Amino acid sequence: MMNKPFRVIDPVATGANIVRLRKERGLTVRDLQSYFGFEEPQAIYKWQRGQSLPTVDNLYALGALLDVPMDDILVQSRPKLNIIRCEQQAKAACCSQHFWMCFNQLSEIRQKSKIA
Repeated sequence: MMNKPFRVIDPVATGANIVRLRKERGLTVRDLQSYFGFEEPQAIYKWQRGQSLPTVDNLYALGALLDVPMDDILVQSRPKLNIIRCEQQAKAACCSQHFWMCFNQLSEIRQKSKIA
């Protein structure tokens, strides 16, 4: 389990994904507002701008409305955020096995980014 990366959701990319999926289905923000029974559309706009994420129950309902699994709505952050967390954990561990694992992951990603 220690080798499994810590996954983080990118709220801005997820918001853009919500907009894309909504438009592909010909739905408006007002359609979503009505579907969720919100008095105002602010929550939908916050989701779309990445200022907040839908709650799990709203995410589940949104997936049903858009006819996609919840995982297809959420967008994972780029590995850079995971590496930062990994570096922070490594500093706390000070040269532990975890440190070297994180160090190697960071080195591999840096090498790949130079190639790309």
